[in-house]
Amino acid sequence: MLKKRIIPCLDIKDGQTVKGVNFVNLTHAGDPVELAKKYEDQGADELVFLDITATVEERKTFVELVKKIARELSIPFTVGGGISAVEDVRKLLNAGADKISINSSAVKNPDLIQELSEEFGKQCIVVAIDTRRVQGKDRVHIKGGREATEWETLAWAKKVEELGAGELLLTSMDADGTKAGFDLRITKLIAETVNIPVIASGGAGTKEDFEAVFAQTKATGALAASIFHFGEVAIPELKQFLNQQNIAVRM
Repeated sequence: MLKKRIIPCLDIKDGQTVKGVNFVNLTHAGDPVELAKKYEDQGADELVFLDITATVEERKTFVELVKKIARELSIPFTVGGGISAVEDVRKLLNAGADKISINSSAVKNPDLIQELSEEFGKQCIVVAIDTRRVQGKDRVHIKGGREATEWETLAWAKKVEELGAGELLLTSMDADGTKAGFDLRITKLIAETVNIPVIASGGAGTKEDFEAVFAQTKATGALAASIFHFGEVAIPELKQFLNQQNIAVRM
């Protein structure tokens, strides 16, 4: 049985880890290198680094910071933010990233997904989808959630799979930072439709929230930030709990 993945996320702004609610009202959450080392030691399955203002500020991801974090890790490391070309990906992989995550650039230029997948292999390409319910429809948002697009979330998920994405990072903007639980409806819909792994993101507040998303959807990973950063849920304790609920995790 495929084991479910517990994935902490470092949202980076100005070189520091931050966390907000519904993508706004950001607060400082710690030094990214120290947090990465802590999560490695605690038994996280993977780590995600998202430079959340790179696209809006029209700059590239902090490559030097990626190098520092990668030096602390032996687990898979996904990096996203401001990636729009083959050369951006090459630099990040050379800096120690195992996978890269694209969002805004993929929506603006869907052919980029195929180009990157062919160049680096689909296992390396994660497409992040930030989704929000707008007038009864699930809409893809870009630019750190600031801009709604014409794409409906389900149609976009199918499209990126066709183009060669190896994995989806699905963030419910409505649930993000609320600690009210993952958005099971949209996660279930997407994970049952595509044939690539889906990481659920947005809304984790308790150990039971992870149990719910793994028991009720086909998500293969669950990502969280603030509950890990601020010590509300410890990864070893979470894995022990999931194991007791007969959810397969790496212990």
